[in-house]
Amino acid sequence: MAQSNSAGRSMESRVGRNKQRYGASGERLVAGVVPLSADKYYVLVIKSTRRDAWVLPKGGWETDENTVQEAAIREAWEEAGIVCRIQRDLGTIPDSRASPQLPPEAPKALYQFFEVAVDKEEVQWPEMHKRTRQWMLYREAAQALSSRPELLEALNRSSVLR
Repeated sequence: MAQSNSAGRSMESRVGRNKQRYGASGERLVAGVVPLSADKYYVLVIKSTRRDAWVLPKGGWETDENTVQEAAIREAWEEAGIVCRIQRDLGTIPDSRASPQLPPEAPKALYQFFEVAVDKEEVQWPEMHKRTRQWMLYREAAQALSSRPELLEALNRSSVLR
């Protein structure tokens, strides 16, 4: 049985791709968030589990989720430990990585990002033992995300103050 916190959110993150949604061209459908501070000066980034780099919270939209927004909110909780509200749809962003940069088990992705307001940062969250999170100014976040054009594009589409 999955553990949950006092607000009823699962303390276990989903793993595997057996419920993954795919687009018409076979691309993975990925939901992500650009978490902004209330004053919009800061963006919350997290450490990747695959390499020593900062990323935005994101992950697969699964077949048991009715909307991509639901998937984005879940990913924000699992990866960053935040309770958030969607403020704005930032649109879709195609995966621009070359095939050698992609993990062998994952085809190219189509990212759907949302700007979110962070209501709460929980002390404990599902991936707290394998990820760190950090608030950064736009300049710092842009530099940290520079090796991932799709993440940098999502940041640039947001209303974070520059």
